[in-house]
Amino acid sequence: MNHQLLVAEFLATPWALMPERLHALAGVVMRWSAGAAVPPEAMTQIQADREARQARRQATAAQSTGSIAVLPLYGVITQRGNMVDDVSGPGSTSTQQFTAALRTLLADESVSQILIDIDSPGGSVYGVAELADEIQSARAQKPVVAIANSLAASAAYWIGCAASEFYVTPGGEVGSIGVWQAHQDFSKALEEAGVKTTLISAGKYKVEGNPYSALDEEAQAFMQSRVDDYYAAFTKAVAKGRGVPISQVREGMGLGRVLGADAAVQQSMVDGVATFDEVLSRMRRAAKSTATASPSRLQRAKQSLALL
Repeated sequence: MNHQLLVAEFLATPWALMPERLHALAGVVMRWSAGAAVPPEAMTQIQADREARQARRQATAAQSTGSIAVLPLYGVITQRGNMVDDVSGPGSTSTQQFTAALRTLLADESVSQILIDIDSPGGSVYGVAELADEIQSARAQKPVVAIANSLAASAAYWIGCAASEFYVTPGGEVGSIGVWQAHQDFSKALEEAGVKTTLISAGKYKVEGNPYSALDEEAQAFMQSRVDDYYAAFTKAVAKGRGVPISQVREGMGLGRVLGADAAVQQSMVDGVATFDEVLSRMRRAAKSTATASPSRLQRAKQSLALL
């Protein structure tokens, strides 16, 4: 029962993550907390997935050529640490580590453009708004382009919308605009197991929403208000990033669903459909034209001296 209560706490956190992906994570948490042995074939898959993630990150780094830096945003988004890097699946990205990498690239004078390569189902809401603000600010210093390659859902879409331009691969998907959390009531299961829990607390709402009793209307209303607050911030950020009214975000853009490339373009969720290589080529051409149009520092110095 302890592992079920841990999962209940896990689900009670507000998430900007595709529900089916959170269900899979909850299953992993339950297995960990129950101390269940991992079958050999599962360990083999975990190791294979870990190696695949590392290979993809290395391949992404290799694409950072010239003045364009590619910054990966893969897997479940968390604020601190990489909580699912040792389980099967796409791994995770820490918003804190991503922010640090972004700041390093902004400070690097040899980097003129940044491409965020996204493949993520979303994640925790914590740290996402702050990262989106960082990207918005970064745009004033250098062009920041994002691509859903092949998934930018929920929190990942929130982050992608902060970029100067946002693309999706032909077979990719974006969206899942929404926030959710869950409450699980284990009171009956505990009763049947012969366990009676008495909560001793101070503070009127300290144990509100606990899994040992049914969720009352007041507690549910508060949980709903938390979800609504994050949803308001989410939709406001999307509206700002995409340059559309908030009503368009709330009344369209999939209404919480992920959409394919063509549908996403039709609803102004992205700027276009392109492969990773096509986006990179566009950025290289833009860099060349900018270099051609703008005189070098030495040329500008000579021009200034000629005017004296």
